[in-house]
Amino acid sequence: MAQPYLSIIIPAYNEAERIPATLVDMDKRLSAVDYSYEILVVNDGSSDNTASVVKGMAKMVKNLKLIDLKDNAGKGGAVKQGMLVAAGRIRLFMDADNSTSVDQFEKMIPLFKEGYGVVIGSRSIQGATLDPPEPLYRQIIGKTLNLFIQILLLPGIWDTQCGFKAYTDEAAEKIFMKSRTTGWGFDVETLALAIRLGYRVKEVPVRWVNDTRSHVKFSGGLQFLAETCTIRWRLWRDDYHLKH
Repeated sequence: MAQPYLSIIIPAYNEAERIPATLVDMDKRLSAVDYSYEILVVNDGSSDNTASVVKGMAKMVKNLKLIDLKDNAGKGGAVKQGMLVAAGRIRLFMDADNSTSVDQFEKMIPLFKEGYGVVIGSRSIQGATLDPPEPLYRQIIGKTLNLFIQILLLPGIWDTQCGFKAYTDEAAEKIFMKSRTTGWGFDVETLALAIRLGYRVKEVPVRWVNDTRSHVKFSGGLQFLAETCTIRWRLWRDDYHLKH
């Protein structure tokens, strides 16, 4: 079987209610593309019937596959599993709530042709569209966290947390074989590893639909900061063994 051009990885934890609409929308948008693809839903040890819902949709959604993790691995762990199982030349992960729809990938294709190893969706650069805009307090939290990340690890990257990132197959395998963070900090870790491994990283503006039902928890922000500091420490100590 020929290698597909694109693998789409969707980490899903208790997404039985939201993922059907996401998959239907994705199937519709991908029906017009001229490249081959596969869709991998990684069920992250859900306690609801996410796995059975996805299995049931395999008959109506083209090239849909389920990776069923029995235990919860965290978003970072689920994305890692999907990236390492995927077969595509380009491997994209996106959120189960469809906040950034798969058609935004079209903006990334020219950059991969230019030789970028990692291309990431951004809500913070010129051309991005937020519908509706985030509340002011969330904007302040996001900008403050980004400033911290830029100072500590990733200067010049304005949105590390948008759940829409794509990697070449080579970059995905090398980065995710090294990655260790399973919580919110996994995005920062994979970008830091990409740069340390010599891959060119580029942000592209995307359209992002804000789910007004979601909330930023203070404890989650603290965990994210702690993970970011841990990543910095691991890089200083070469715990990732990047110099060998």
